[in-house]
Amino acid sequence: MFRVRPKLDRVLKPDEAQRPYTVTELANEIRRELRPLTALLLKGEVSGMKQGTKGHYSFVIRDGQSLINAFIYADDVRRVTTLPEDGQVFIFRGRVDYWTQYGTIRFIVDQVEFDDVGKLRARLEELKRRLEAEGAFAAERKRRIPFLPGAVAILTSPTGAVIHDLQETIWDRFPNMGIVVYPIQVQGAAAPMSVARSLRRCNQERLADVIVLARGGGSFEEMYAFNTELVARAILDSQLPVVTALGHTSDRTVADLVGDAECRTPTEAGARVVPKKADLLMRLAEREKRLEREIKVRVARYLDRLERSARDLQRLSPGAQVARREEALRERRRRVESAAAGRLTRSAGALASRRADARLERALAERFAGATRALAHRQERIVALSPAGVLARGYSITQDAETGAVLRSAQGTTRDRRISIRLGEGRLGARVDEVEP
Repeated sequence: MFRVRPKLDRVLKPDEAQRPYTVTELANEIRRELRPLTALLLKGEVSGMKQGTKGHYSFVIRDGQSLINAFIYADDVRRVTTLPEDGQVFIFRGRVDYWTQYGTIRFIVDQVEFDDVGKLRARLEELKRRLEAEGAFAAERKRRIPFLPGAVAILTSPTGAVIHDLQETIWDRFPNMGIVVYPIQVQGAAAPMSVARSLRRCNQERLADVIVLARGGGSFEEMYAFNTELVARAILDSQLPVVTALGHTSDRTVADLVGDAECRTPTEAGARVVPKKADLLMRLAEREKRLEREIKVRVARYLDRLERSARDLQRLSPGAQVARREEALRERRRRVESAAAGRLTRSAGALASRRADARLERALAERFAGATRALAHRQERIVALSPAGVLARGYSITQDAETGAVLRSAQGTTRDRRISIRLGEGRLGARVDEVEP
């Protein structure tokens, strides 16, 4: 308990007893008397928290009967454990100062400590319930982590083991992976705003495809920044997926719950966002071999279909049909001659038989000549109607380049499909640009 007692630096003379103080003299005297009130601990409830243009904070600390104005300089804001909020009870460390230019007494705060962690946890549980009701924790809301990012953004303290472990893990798995570091404060009153701003900046710059938000663990109080609604909203608003790696802790933070993937250590996070390059190269080599085998099989099938098509076309060609008909005609002539020779031998002496044979020979000759003429006529028609003949008159045969199937209508193919066009002389390869049924 401190009691303020006026002290005079000198004894006043009688003729000076009635001289009034100037305002400045009195203000300085009050300030000197309050100077011993340093390194005090003050417990009270926060009210009227406001941030000034230069980053300072002003507020009121009150209990049931009294209040005192309080102030935190911007430099101290970066060092305090957490930034007080209205309605919360804290223990403040600081000093009493008299601001002569304003004529007010203020408690200058340089450190803030939680007074009732139970109340803080209750507020945290209330925040979790609100976010869960909004669907912020739902699995279907989570963004997909890219299989192979072009670069990884790391949001963490620029000093310490976390940044080193992450970089080492990522580059060990993928030596030429891009890494973009966004330094943040991971503890203290300014930490929530620092994290939120870096998340927004990372999304605006789009230098990476995935974000790793990391720190090295800590107590409940030290991890408080990652349990704030400000950080949770920044993660939810991110267009890029966010992977949290906030260290070993029994309590999952709100950031872990709203993040798209949760890892316990920086090493685990590095392995989660970046695959091993050596494994990818091995898998690519295996797929290349399978692709080569598949191509060989398809080419063999295609060539086999072409050979069968060629044999079928050859069998149906006019020359082949004429040759088969000529062979059949010669076979019939041999049968007739053989039968005639047998009959002539048995009745060689009979004139009637010779005359009959002569008539038979004439009839056979006439019939053979007629058959020859008919065959020639049919041969001409076959040649004219054969695929080669049709092609020679300016027509073409269009086939699917992959299956070899003959296209009989436009519906038999699709756009960008490869086709083969057979002409009277030669063949053309083409791609379908338009299909009109």
